[in-house]
Amino acid sequence: MKYDSVILGIDPGTQLLGYALLGIRKGKPELIMMDTLKLTKEKDIYARLEIIYRTITGLINQYKPNSFAIEAPFFGKNVQSMLKLGRAQGVAIAASMQSQIPVTEYAPKKVKQSITGNGNADKDQIWKMLQLTLNIEKKPVYFDATDALAVALCHFYQSNSPLAIKGKALKGWGDFIAKNEDRIRK
Repeated sequence: MKYDSVILGIDPGTQLLGYALLGIRKGKPELIMMDTLKLTKEKDIYARLEIIYRTITGLINQYKPNSFAIEAPFFGKNVQSMLKLGRAQGVAIAASMQSQIPVTEYAPKKVKQSITGNGNADKDQIWKMLQLTLNIEKKPVYFDATDALAVALCHFYQSNSPLAIKGKALKGWGDFIAKNEDRIRK
């Protein structure tokens, strides 16, 4: 299938890493695929990072995404977990950068807000909204896959917002209206 553009979404992790590909056709998002990379069998953290890098590079080579969206790490209390998560995120970003794909990070609350309208939504609420929005029947085994899809869909929404029109550097709805008076119905 031919898409106008493809977004690769990543929910980083060193035990479970979610990934999803969202195709855009005629301005409408469509699920290409989503899955979870399960890394728990590999005990060596550096081997896990290599698997992450190879997997993302493989996805990039196969699906040729135009943009890469990744969830930014949230600040938890466990420093070791944050360091591991940061490494996974860094390796994923490096794979994208090597392929010269633009990278955008989204805070977890921003993703939840974009998908459900509630920055404090739980994973099941996000899944249900994704299911309705993208007409998905089968629920994945792990929510990491749906989290990655949510990041990709968030990127689609943010990139297609009237306030995100490239080259116009808009400062809000007032600025949008001032620069687009021909689009206002009177």
